[in-house]
Amino acid sequence: MIVSGGENVYPSEVEEVLNRHEAVLEAVVVPTDDERFGSALKAFIVARPGQAVAPEALKEYLAEQLAIFKVPRVFEYVDELPRNATGKVLRRTLK
Repeated sequence: MIVSGGENVYPSEVEEVLNRHEAVLEAVVVPTDDERFGSALKAFIVARPGQAVAPEALKEYLAEQLAIFKVPRVFEYVDELPRNATGKVLRRTLK
């Protein structure tokens, strides 16, 4: 759970919605430092091959389905997510 501006956000809930987007292959949400809220949400996105989507479009997509405080402030596109030997995403290495 991430506490952002006094609101509790479960990353898995946001990830589930992001992963349903047609251009998103995989998404992970982690906390990032924020001067105003203490912590904010940051999403790491692996796009489907041949697909592209602007961060603003993802924000709008999420805002239609989630409360506004659950929408990540920052999106970063990566080629792949870091994983350990068993395939689990190494969230702590994502900043």
